[in-house]
Amino acid sequence: MADYNVIVIGAGPAGYVAAIRCAQLGMKTACVDKWINSENQPSLGGTCLNVGCIPSKALLDSSHHYYFMQKQAAEHGITCDNLDIDITAMQARKAKIVKTLTQGIASLFKKNKVTSLEGIARLMADKQVEITAYDGNKQTFTADNIIIATGSVPTQIPVAPIDNELIVDSTGALDFDGAPKRLGVIGAGAIGLELGSVWNRLGSEVTILEALPDFLAVADRKIATLAQRELKKQGLDIHLDAGVTSATVNNNEVTVTYQDKKGEQQLVVNKLIVAVGRKPNTAELGAQEIGIQIDERGFIQVDEHRQTAVPGIYAVGDVIGGPMLAHKGSEEGVMIAERLAGQKSEMSYDTVPWVIYTHPEIAFVGKTEQQLKTAGIEYKVGQFPFAASGRAQAHGDTNGMVRIIADANTDSILGVHILGISASELIAEAVVAMEFQSSAEDLARTIHAHPTLSEALHEAALGVDGRMIHA
Repeated sequence: MADYNVIVIGAGPAGYVAAIRCAQLGMKTACVDKWINSENQPSLGGTCLNVGCIPSKALLDSSHHYYFMQKQAAEHGITCDNLDIDITAMQARKAKIVKTLTQGIASLFKKNKVTSLEGIARLMADKQVEITAYDGNKQTFTADNIIIATGSVPTQIPVAPIDNELIVDSTGALDFDGAPKRLGVIGAGAIGLELGSVWNRLGSEVTILEALPDFLAVADRKIATLAQRELKKQGLDIHLDAGVTSATVNNNEVTVTYQDKKGEQQLVVNKLIVAVGRKPNTAELGAQEIGIQIDERGFIQVDEHRQTAVPGIYAVGDVIGGPMLAHKGSEEGVMIAERLAGQKSEMSYDTVPWVIYTHPEIAFVGKTEQQLKTAGIEYKVGQFPFAASGRAQAHGDTNGMVRIIADANTDSILGVHILGISASELIAEAVVAMEFQSSAEDLARTIHAHPTLSEALHEAALGVDGRMIHA
C-alpha cells in the first residue's frame, strides 16, 4: 500500500492548488517543496508568491501611489509638500504581504489535511519520491499518483551573466534598496515592463532593450501600439530590434553593447535587469531517468490529460509549456485532481486571460486580429475608448480602449483586448462570455451598471455592429 494517494512536487500556484483539491476529494495527499525564504524558513507559494506575482504587484501598487501623488494628484485638488519615498518601508510592506500569503497556504494545507514535506524531491522508479531535507537527511515515500508542478526559473543569457549585484534577474530586481539612477532592462515582455515601470516611477532613468522588432508581439497590434506610446510618455525608453551582444561590469557600472538598425550601440547603467523569459524547472527532478520525456527546451511532455509517458505521473503549470501563467497552472492542477477522483474535468486553453500590470494595464483573451487574418477568418471589430467613459473621466484615468472581435458570420466573440484602468479585472467578464460561447449581441444586450468601467465592454460590443451610443 502506498504512503499517499497523491504526492505533489512543488507548492506554487499549480502545485498547492492541486494538492488542496486532491485532499478535498478524499485523497491522502502530500506536497513537497524546497523553497526557503530570507529568514531561512520554509515558504510555500513558489515563485509566484515569494518572488513573482505577489511581490511585484505590491511594488507596482506602491510605486503607482507615489507616481500619482507626483504627477496627477494636483488635478484632483490634492497637494503635498515635501513628498518623499521610503523604499525600505515599501520593501517591508512587500515582505509582510508575501509572508501573510505564504503562511496562508500553510493554514490551507492544515485545514484540508495536506501533509507538507520540506526538501528537494527526486523521482524514483515505481512512483517513489526521494526527499532530501535541508539537513541532508533523505526519506522516500510512495504514491499511487504523482503530480509534477515544479514551475519555472528565470532564463539566463551568456552575454549578460547574473552576478546578483549589478546584473540581476527578476528576483534581484524586486529587492533593490534604492532606485538606480540609470537602469537597463533586457526584455520588453510582461516582467521587463512591470519591473521597469516600478523603478521608473521611483526615479530611475529606464532603458528597455527588446530583441524582437515588434512591441508585445503576442498582443493585439492596436493595443500594443497604444501601450508603447503611453509607456514612453511615462519615461520608459524602449528600443526594439535591439539584440544585446555583451554586458560588462566596470567601476560599479554595467556597459551594455547591443545591435540595432543603426549598428552597434552602447548603454551604461548602474543596474541591469535580465528579463528575457523563464524556462522549466526540471534540473533536479530525475524525470528522464524514470522514463519521462523532456523536449529540447526542457518541457515535460504530456498527453491531453497532462499524463507523462509514465502512467500515474502527471505534470502541470510552467513545467509543461503553454502560457506561463499562475492561473493556467492552478486550473490544470484542479483538472488533474478531479480526473484522479473520477470526474471528467477539462479546461479550455482558448479562454486563458493574459494580463500585464503596467499602467494602464493590458489584458486580453482569445484571438488577435493578426491571428484571424492569418487563418483567413472573417471578423468584425467594435472598439470603445476610455476617454468616452464617464467613470474613467471621474477617475482621471482615460488612456486606452476596449476592442471586441467577433466572427463576421456567427457573431461569436473571438477575442477581447483591453488597455486601460482595471483591465485585469474587466477581462474576467470577457472570459465568462467566451466560456459560454456568447455572441457580441449577448454582451450588448447585457445591462451594465452606470457609471462603471465595465460599460466600456458594453459599448465595444455594441460597436461590433456599429451602434455604439457614447462614441
